[in-house]
Amino acid sequence: MASVIVWNLVSLDGFFEGEEKWDLGFHEKAWGPELEALSIEFGGKAGLLVFGRVTYEGMKAYWTTAEDETTVKAYMNALPKLVASRTLATSDWNNTEVTADIEGELARRRQALDKPIYVFGSAELVDSLLEAGLVDEIMLAVVPIRLGRGTRLFKEGSGGDLRLLESRPLSNGTVILRYAPEG
Repeated sequence: MASVIVWNLVSLDGFFEGEEKWDLGFHEKAWGPELEALSIEFGGKAGLLVFGRVTYEGMKAYWTTAEDETTVKAYMNALPKLVASRTLATSDWNNTEVTADIEGELARRRQALDKPIYVFGSAELVDSLLEAGLVDEIMLAVVPIRLGRGTRLFKEGSGGDLRLLESRPLSNGTVILRYAPEG
């Protein structure tokens, strides 16, 4: 059975994007050889990437037009992808399927796959998957910056205990935290 792993970069004050959609400038503070190696590791072992519609649209726009031919770009375009959407029916991005029943589809894929399933971005999606008990791990790169405003990864009013699995500082001050939801 595949593990479902939420992955995201967040500011120290809990925002995964700034005030505007796709305001991800703070990611540059975290990016470097260590985070690149981690991204390549994800690509080598992932069985499926999962996005909410908004994250999907941004990822597709970026990875299908990025000029640099990197290993990460190759993985992002080649790996199987699943998009949670009530408004899209299809996708023209390579190896991408769309579903309106993300919880049911993810539960099925989780049983069928033996490689990790990574959920990128997608605060609304993450919240619904946590509530459904479909998340095995939350992996965050906490970037040493306070944005002050933006979109929080975790919705106000949602909660639950987490057990720390690992904490790993990077040389640029970013800290990778891995947690397992409890209960």
